[in-house]
Amino acid sequence: MATSSQINVGIGTTALYRGLNGTGIDGIGHYTKELLECLSSNPDIQLQSFTFGDAGKHAVGNVLQQLPRFSLGTLSSLVLGQSYFGIQKLRSSVDLIHATDHLIPRCQGVPVVATVMDAIPLAHPEWVNTRFSAFKNAIWKKTVGFADRVITISEHSKNDLIEHFGIPEDKINITPLGVDERWFERPSPEYLAAVRLRYKLPENFFVFVGTLQPRKNINRIIDAHGALPDAIRNSHPLIIIGRAGWQCSDILDRLKPDNTVVRWLEYVSGDDLPSILRCASALVFPSLHEGFGLPVLEAFAAELPVITSNVTSLPEVAGNAAILVDPYDVQHISWAMQQLIEDTAKTNLLRLLGLNRAKEFTWHKTAETTVGVYRQAIAGF
Repeated sequence: MATSSQINVGIGTTALYRGLNGTGIDGIGHYTKELLECLSSNPDIQLQSFTFGDAGKHAVGNVLQQLPRFSLGTLSSLVLGQSYFGIQKLRSSVDLIHATDHLIPRCQGVPVVATVMDAIPLAHPEWVNTRFSAFKNAIWKKTVGFADRVITISEHSKNDLIEHFGIPEDKINITPLGVDERWFERPSPEYLAAVRLRYKLPENFFVFVGTLQPRKNINRIIDAHGALPDAIRNSHPLIIIGRAGWQCSDILDRLKPDNTVVRWLEYVSGDDLPSILRCASALVFPSLHEGFGLPVLEAFAAELPVITSNVTSLPEVAGNAAILVDPYDVQHISWAMQQLIEDTAKTNLLRLLGLNRAKEFTWHKTAETTVGVYRQAIAGF
């Protein structure tokens, strides 16, 4: 166990290692990775990572404990109200368990902190993968109730958790996400030129970054770009970056290889993405719903002006550093795109405001706030 001044934390890493062994880590996996790195340097924290089920080859030497598969181990908790099957060894060696990835075990004897990024599957079930969604949502809602404290990432998400999960307000802590240092780095002109050549980027372009799925509002982005004056549309093509997600067949139908003004880059190296943003003219991100909206801050750090939504969490994340639009209004989105091309002074101001805004969000702040939640959970247990 940890010394009296230390907290020994069992931290869930299932989503992270699934991503490392699959097609790449998602937002939850990235959050877990950054938290692990920052907490590892904190002398007051000792970490024991664990996974539910096989962690895969990337986890060798990194995961201290492998628990039974979540769907199997949580059955006794759901049916009988018992601790998660197979968690006894972990429970006896930690002061607290942090479920970072929506896989939340019931554990009698130590407090459990759960990070729940958003309530989108409950708030908008029509936007998510519908296979067994009602059953999965019911299980998720029940397991979130196992947590002694809940961390979420914005005021908007907190309100959604209260409404859709019925979590008491005083049980929820807001811990905003951070921006990686790599987004602030300014590549050399030679490297930017190489990136332009590698991805066949035009001199000027609008860019969207995100998984192709309904709530990302990509059809309206394409419509808004199509509503621009011909001269702007042709001189500033729209480039869409992100893998195909769910319910996106209508979007894919519009992303034809011979379309010169709307291009789809299905995969972009994580090392190249910040440089692509630095080559762009603006990020267009009028999402219909976000728990946080990290791409907005990442674009800010890359000194790229941003158009984003005036709904859900995006106004609180963007502050006064972006053009906020009604995401359901194609003409409003198109007007904002034209503004950023024609109003150089406004564009330059947004670059400065955005950079300063991004500097307010660091992973070290996220980790420090998280440690405060740990201490609060232990004190109240």
